[in-house]
Amino acid sequence: MKASQRVQEIWRKGVSAVDGYRATMEAVQSIEQPDQILAVGKAAGAMARAAAEHFETVPTLVVTKDGHGDGLPSHVAVIEASHPVPDARSLAGGQALREAVENMEPDGRLLLMVSGGASALAEDLVPGKTLDDLAILNQRLLGSGLDIGAMNAERRKLSRIKAGGLLSRFPGRAVSVLAISDVPGDDLGVIGSGIGSLPETSKFAASTSIIASNAHARSAAASAAIQAGYQVLANEEALHDDYLTVASEIGRRLRDMPRGVMVFGGEPTVVLPERPGRGGRNQALALALAREIAGQPGLTVIVGGTDGTDGPTDAAGAIVNGETWSEEALAYLDNADSGSFLDKARALLITGPTGTNVMDLLIALRD
Repeated sequence: MKASQRVQEIWRKGVSAVDGYRATMEAVQSIEQPDQILAVGKAAGAMARAAAEHFETVPTLVVTKDGHGDGLPSHVAVIEASHPVPDARSLAGGQALREAVENMEPDGRLLLMVSGGASALAEDLVPGKTLDDLAILNQRLLGSGLDIGAMNAERRKLSRIKAGGLLSRFPGRAVSVLAISDVPGDDLGVIGSGIGSLPETSKFAASTSIIASNAHARSAAASAAIQAGYQVLANEEALHDDYLTVASEIGRRLRDMPRGVMVFGGEPTVVLPERPGRGGRNQALALALAREIAGQPGLTVIVGGTDGTDGPTDAAGAIVNGETWSEEALAYLDNADSGSFLDKARALLITGPTGTNVMDLLIALRD
């Protein structure tokens, strides 16, 4: 097996371990039958499939990204919307979620399932704000270099359903919240800008649970590496910084690593120019790492978004080695056009929707 295949297999086993269907199916075994199921985020389709299989015909609404809601039972209503920049369907999804919550009976039980991406996919704006305001804010935030917590704090200022706003409208008896975390610290108040967080005061019973996270994915990837005969030299959530800083720090460690595997998770940031090219943060980080490891023999690195997408592209990230970088790549890196170079180099990682979203996963393998 080629090194690129081995490192990709380890990466995929990490992602598979946090599959939304699997994690949700395990979690719902201990949840009382709900009267309404809501799922929002990139992993909402996979989570809803498990809930529908377990609870059968309970009314269910899914709000998810384009192409992520396929294969659901006929009783499940699906609204697909744009990500990472919201569109009119995002407002329709947010309104539908709010109305579903508000219309529940006083003795009703709600199962709310949340995953990353919900910030853009579902919104119900405060009075006086428009879709244009929301789109401009999101576009600015995506290229700002801010981390996810800071971005979501800005998004919450425009929203009636984030930061506990959605569940503040719940008139029923009990709520169960299941979340797949795509944020550092697995804070429910940050995931999806807090669309699944509890209000400060409420009269209903509530339980919340993080059912999958980056730590789970990294642990599974590390186990897969050990099973493949490699020593795991690192397992860290170490990608939370500007992608060039991350590449410099990780690159130094990769150049010095002996035979084995290093596993890193997190979410690097990118400050975009006014007219960026093709790619996302994972493709940018992969190309920057290719520069750091240029000429290194036996070293292969995969970096990708665990949801299967990287920015506004159909790639999850890329697989690079000591031969990927060339001087031609510098202009692509400087112009935020890493995806175009990596495509020409046949280095892009294409997975399609994965049914989960737990930030990004980087696997480095030295043979």
